[in-house]
Amino acid sequence: MNEQNKNQNHEESSKIKMGERASQPSSWKKLLSKRWVYPAAYIAAAAIILTLVWVYQDTSTKSLEQNPAAQGTANSVTDDVGLNGEQESVEVVAQSENMVWPVANANEVTIVKPFFDETASEDEQAAAMVEYDQTFTANTGIDLARSDDAVFDVKAALSGKVTRVEQHPLMGNIVEITHDDNLKTVYQSLDQVKVKEGDQVKQEQVIASAGRNEMEKALNNHLHFEVIEEGKPVNPTTLLPQK
Repeated sequence: MNEQNKNQNHEESSKIKMGERASQPSSWKKLLSKRWVYPAAYIAAAAIILTLVWVYQDTSTKSLEQNPAAQGTANSVTDDVGLNGEQESVEVVAQSENMVWPVANANEVTIVKPFFDETASEDEQAAAMVEYDQTFTANTGIDLARSDDAVFDVKAALSGKVTRVEQHPLMGNIVEITHDDNLKTVYQSLDQVKVKEGDQVKQEQVIASAGRNEMEKALNNHLHFEVIEEGKPVNPTTLLPQK
């Protein structure tokens, strides 16, 4: 009887112990139940990601340093952009040139015949008429000459392309230069012309020297200078700088 009770008590004790072990939570569950576990996991993952990024960037930099050809290509792209920027700047400057006097020294010449302005007074208009063979014609430019009647160099007032070189029976040698924005400058009564049609000239480049012509014989050595804008003559003095 006692032996039976012992066996029964032993079996019950074993069952209780087994039940107790089954109901105990696992070590992972205990670990995950801690409040600090998830923040620590996030921090560790972020550290790993940052480390991988740093390693990748360091590797890329070393590869570029070890490959001069690739670095040269990258630099050439940057240089091309810089050159393009400089070229555009140069072009803008070229297109925005301010007109200069078409002579070496503006202070050495005077306007001996002004441009005919329809809004000017009668006296000013009369002074701007050109007489030839008992016929009066409105002056479509200005005429420049030295007080001592000396010959002087004629220069391009703006950069452009020579679009006409002609020897006219009345106006003498003529040079026409075409510029941007439908603008042309015309130089008449020339001598010793130094350019030909098709030439590219720069501002203040000597293109000829002042001479004489039949139309304005009384003016002796002089330069007849015209500015044509949109096909119409305009008063050059409105574009030239003040002396």
